[in-house]
Amino acid sequence: MSIQDSDISWPMLRRIVHECLGTAAELKEVAPLDGGSINTTLRLTTAAGDTVVLKVSPHRVNRAYLTEAYQLNVLREVGVPAPRVFASKLGSLDDPVSYLMMEYVDGVDLHTARSRTTPDEYDRLQAHLAEVMLALHSCTHDCYTRLTEADRCEFGDWPAFYHDLYDPQWHACEKHGGIPVKARKTIGRVHERLGHLLAHDDRPRLLHFDAWSSNILCRPDADGKWYVVALLDPNCKYGHAEAELAYMDYFQTITPAFTRAYQQTRKLSPEYHRQRKCVYQLYELINHVSAFGTEYVKPLLAHVEKVAQLV
Repeated sequence: MSIQDSDISWPMLRRIVHECLGTAAELKEVAPLDGGSINTTLRLTTAAGDTVVLKVSPHRVNRAYLTEAYQLNVLREVGVPAPRVFASKLGSLDDPVSYLMMEYVDGVDLHTARSRTTPDEYDRLQAHLAEVMLALHSCTHDCYTRLTEADRCEFGDWPAFYHDLYDPQWHACEKHGGIPVKARKTIGRVHERLGHLLAHDDRPRLLHFDAWSSNILCRPDADGKWYVVALLDPNCKYGHAEAELAYMDYFQTITPAFTRAYQQTRKLSPEYHRQRKCVYQLYELINHVSAFGTEYVKPLLAHVEKVAQLV
């Protein structure tokens, strides 16, 4: 991306660098990064050689950056690898530039790491990912809720919280012309019966809630052993850990090596395999149809056939 081709100007970036790193820091290089909007996620390098990541919305008061900063700090506090936050700012009407500046962590995403490792090396990397997720899921809370520093709506009941999370996506998805009436009715029955389908005896646990391969950064150490160096782009909730695992399983983020390592500490119940995993994966497909459209309709309809036997 050329800075000249966007509405993010060099003077704007230079001002942000001065605000965050001090006036002695001089901006030398700007490069786009994958993740979110390519126009707003940038790698900045200073003349001194310091490198940071900047997420910026030049004409929007964007509270999402404050929430992301808060969640990244929480992840680091509980011992989960995540980028350090240097600064976050909520824009105003007078200065409508919102941004998040954080540490640039060198590494590749999990999918790329798989292409660069042997099967045994990748199994060990998956085992380390299991350690990371276990550390995350060991953090518990008294209620189910979104992880924000501001006022949050808290739920004593997981199915009620899950219903609240996905109700907007389902209502958007059910308007899609490619979903037949029969499939809509099946999903509607599932939606009405979440209290029964998602009942469990665990407690609220800290979840990343978007842990797919692009949000898992890896690299080898000095001995060539691959490990997870950072979790990126959190969408943290206190929820049922099985929902996170079902998501990771469906989108092939995890392998049997992960599951074996994870279950050495936290055994998954038969009800997860028999019932809850199928329901959780249904809602991730609903979310993807709502967010990304037609390409996920066919997988959704195939999954509806699987979940129909539960209702």
